[in-house]
Amino acid sequence: MQPSAPQTPDFRPIIAEFVDVHRHYVMGENVVKALNGVSMQVRKGDYLAIMGRSGSGKSTMLNILGGLDRPTTGEYRVGGRDVSKLDDDALSDVRGQEIGFIFQSFNLIQQLTVLENLEVPLFYQGRVGAESRQKAEYLAERVGLGGRLEHKPMELSGGQQQRVAIARALMNDPLFLLADEATGNLDSNTEQEILNLFDDLRPDGVTIVIVTHNPKVAERADFTLWLKDGQVEKLVDNRTAERDAARAAGASASGGHS
Repeated sequence: MQPSAPQTPDFRPIIAEFVDVHRHYVMGENVVKALNGVSMQVRKGDYLAIMGRSGSGKSTMLNILGGLDRPTTGEYRVGGRDVSKLDDDALSDVRGQEIGFIFQSFNLIQQLTVLENLEVPLFYQGRVGAESRQKAEYLAERVGLGGRLEHKPMELSGGQQQRVAIARALMNDPLFLLADEATGNLDSNTEQEILNLFDDLRPDGVTIVIVTHNPKVAERADFTLWLKDGQVEKLVDNRTAERDAARAAGASASGGHS
């Protein structure tokens, strides 16, 4: 995610982009402006958190990012292509092939094993076989569940189920992961494990967009985009805040020993 005035050029490809997006809903005689002129970019490798109070437009933004809704006006581009004007079938293909979804409630199929749950995204594309099994096994290892392939969701903890969901979201090599309150059903220790896993995925070039109400979750991202009344209120560079805090702590420690 680029701040509005970057100090140095960023040549990484733009993965997802809103261009003056408006989403209005007609409710009787009233028009609700859920999003009212939002422009933003997510570049390859970014880790972006989206926050805002109830009614700020977070859910609407999430639905458009996930291809579950369309702008009233404006453009939503995925991989440089405006997908907001696609028909339902083509938009469904975008959801299935270019976006990896991670849900608060995991959304695993209880009757299937971990391995079978991981293969579900490729099953719908007719790509289940030796290659899909090899990829599922690799991703299970990547999220620390290589020894649980034959277990079913009810035999796993909440954190393990979310790890399965993250691995499943990566099966299609999506352009970005879209996480909806991905740690909302987890205790604080397990939440940290999942956030650490997101950090571990970063060197692989994984792009993450997480919608959350939890500031502690948001501050782990590179940037936090704050929405207010359907507009971008501010964009916070969390990396700068971390550097400032580290410098302040260093200065304090130095002063204490002088």
